[in-house]
Amino acid sequence: MTNDGFGPADNHFANAQSAAVEDATGKDQRFGPAPTGAAAGPDPAPAAGAAPDPVPASGAGVGAAGGAAPDPDPAPAPASPPTRSSLARERAAEDESALVRERLAAVRTEVGKAVVGQDGAVTTLLIGLLTRGHVLLEGVPGVAKTLLVRALAHSLSLETKRIQFTPDLMPGDVTGSLIYDSRSAEFSFRPGPVFTNLLLADEINRTPPKTQSALLEAMEERQVTVDGEPRPLPDPFIVIATQNPIEYEGTYALPEAQLDRFLLKATLPLPARDSETEILARHAAGFNPRDLDAAGVQRVAGRDDLAAARTQIDRVAVHPAVIAYMVDICRATRNSPSIALGVSPRGATALLATSRAWAWLVGRNFVTPDDVKALTHATLAHRISLRPESAMEGVTVDSVLSTILNSIPVPR
Repeated sequence: MTNDGFGPADNHFANAQSAAVEDATGKDQRFGPAPTGAAAGPDPAPAAGAAPDPVPASGAGVGAAGGAAPDPDPAPAPASPPTRSSLARERAAEDESALVRERLAAVRTEVGKAVVGQDGAVTTLLIGLLTRGHVLLEGVPGVAKTLLVRALAHSLSLETKRIQFTPDLMPGDVTGSLIYDSRSAEFSFRPGPVFTNLLLADEINRTPPKTQSALLEAMEERQVTVDGEPRPLPDPFIVIATQNPIEYEGTYALPEAQLDRFLLKATLPLPARDSETEILARHAAGFNPRDLDAAGVQRVAGRDDLAAARTQIDRVAVHPAVIAYMVDICRATRNSPSIALGVSPRGATALLATSRAWAWLVGRNFVTPDDVKALTHATLAHRISLRPESAMEGVTVDSVLSTILNSIPVPR
């Protein structure tokens, strides 16, 4: 069974991917529906010499002869077989789900016409869109972070805007402000660049916390408040923020409260030799990153497909044992001696959302522990703070998460 064109969303997806795509249509034999109680069996036979059951009162199930034994309980009615119309509806829903998934898989192909070697980051951004979650991209300059977002928006027929965060950027430059119109002698609202579908916050850690906080309401409430009046943002709306991992001079570290608002974090590595050779070959052939139409990037999906996918993801089943597995992972981060700040319940719900989206993307209607493992690093790593002494010893967040995943029993 194929995975409809979806590969790992980052390096940590690779190990779990083969198990994550084992079955796209059948039920998971390990995790059936949760039991609702003990199975009903026949009533035990009375012991020899035991007194008979009391005779019910008159009119309470007795026959014509007084003192007759009560009628046995009627057998439960057999479950009615599925009707032809219900089967047709289920088949239509499956066909629609496969069609939407195929269109979103085509998005990766189209983005690949402009960006080489970053398929994992594309999947991460798609999961963010499907779960209405914001994504933090980290990578050195020149690995096509901006081009990646532009190509993704183009292939999904979405609007995108870019903000270059600088030390002198003001909150009104992000959200918009009231402008006095001399002709009408009134103030009118001029929307800021936050009013878009995909907002690229480039080098978000270069602006002071006051301006960074201007994004918090937009990220959490999907609205901005200007002059006391809330103004809703378009749907879909996500923030894709970038930051440089090696240059900290003149930057402001993102506070934990803001990092926790990002659903996922993806690291864009330097391309492999073959990928870099292809990049240069494309540029030698006339590739222009500012003209995506000329590069052949087509619009293959839209906001209706995203809305349909979200509806189908909400139907992805999660067994209580898998939910308990997620909880154990998150609680283990709070008890680790190497970690100063573990994952909050918001992080646990984020892991649930991303695991369901990944399960649907690879063609299943249920979540497996392998899905949880595949998304743990991308969903939880940026929410964890190491103890200073652990960091000095060379311990990393990824290594701690790997240790936790290896130590917690996997539900079977």
